[in-house]
Amino acid sequence: MTHPRRRLVIVVRADPVICGHSGEARNLAEVALTRGFDDVRLLTWPIPTLKAAGLPLKPLDRLLPYSAGITVERPEAVGDYRVPDGRHQAGLTGRLVELLAEPVPTTCLSMYLAPHTAVVVDAVAAARAAGFAPDVHTVAKAVGSDVTNVIRSCLRDGRFGAATVLFTTFLANDEVVAVSEYTREEIVASAELVDAQCGTTFADQCRRRVTVSYPPIDSAAFLDLDPADVDAALARRGLERDGYILFLSRVTRAKGIDDLLAAFGRMRCRSRVKLVVAGTGPMLEQVRAKARDDDGVVFLTDVDDEEKPLLMRGCAAYALPTKPEPDFVETFGIALAEKMLAGGGPIVTTATGGTLEAVGDTAVIVEPGDIPGLAAAVDRVVLDMSATERHDLELRARTRAMSFDRAVVFDGLFPREAPAVEVA
Repeated sequence: MTHPRRRLVIVVRADPVICGHSGEARNLAEVALTRGFDDVRLLTWPIPTLKAAGLPLKPLDRLLPYSAGITVERPEAVGDYRVPDGRHQAGLTGRLVELLAEPVPTTCLSMYLAPHTAVVVDAVAAARAAGFAPDVHTVAKAVGSDVTNVIRSCLRDGRFGAATVLFTTFLANDEVVAVSEYTREEIVASAELVDAQCGTTFADQCRRRVTVSYPPIDSAAFLDLDPADVDAALARRGLERDGYILFLSRVTRAKGIDDLLAAFGRMRCRSRVKLVVAGTGPMLEQVRAKARDDDGVVFLTDVDDEEKPLLMRGCAAYALPTKPEPDFVETFGIALAEKMLAGGGPIVTTATGGTLEAVGDTAVIVEPGDIPGLAAAVDRVVLDMSATERHDLELRARTRAMSFDRAVVFDGLFPREAPAVEVA
């Protein structure tokens, strides 16, 4: 039996989930094929399970294919109705044990601590206990909602035992990584709270061990866009260049969609531009209802990965007025970096969480929740900003965003071994 020479396994919520980190997994997988990995696997969830969870999903008939050499596996649940939860996690863990049993040097990357890092840690422990002696190196990446949703909810509810499990699982990996410096700081701060309650030493371990690896982006998908393709995409949607403000993200309160809708109602520029809300999410129907009498608001719920950069390129401004919520804080802002690569109108956003790590000084910044300030900022961008200033912001933004190119990020996360030096 012929085995691969080198394998990368990424355990993640992959496509069709609308999530920047499913894009991260795709981009890392594609680069891995150019870096000596001849077998790349994404272990993820069955599509019916994703649908049942209520996650926002891309149109299934328009998912971009993966390159040959990348296999997406969706193991079925283990057990039946008498195991009310954990059956799908058992399927993922079991499949990873089978891969680790093969004599293939393997790197395992998990994204989201709960439950994907637990899948990796449990599978490695089981494979070793069974005597398979896997040649495996594990990397756990905390992607933001691990802290803002899972760990914070444990601390808020006084469930320090659950927080302890998360930290021990995270630190059991060979390498531990955060998606941004903001996320790293939040991990350490949360660890300090657990230490104070439990007498543990997680904070010191996290300070020493956690590094930062920003989200990898396929810059080629956003650069050098054909103007004819942009115009055609806009025409299909009944839009014109510089004729709309774009909100392209999950439709949730934490992304500031309610603030943006309220601000649009008082903008001077609304006589010249529409507001395009591109995305799905838990607030979609509520936002639709609020905007039902405003013909200046357009909803697009079926934007795919090919259309996204074209819409970004053609807009007069891109607005993401994200704000901190108990269950979510923007820990980087992948869509911001994608927009920086695509060009088009300036970005208007907030200094929430890790957004400044993405945009630096290349965006117009407003205070989170400041509806009058948001309206004024968008008006300035659309009506008053000179062509020279807009062009300068576009060029500087693109230059900054190139540091998030997927090849650059991959090589930082998985440095290649230095060639052996011959001794004379």
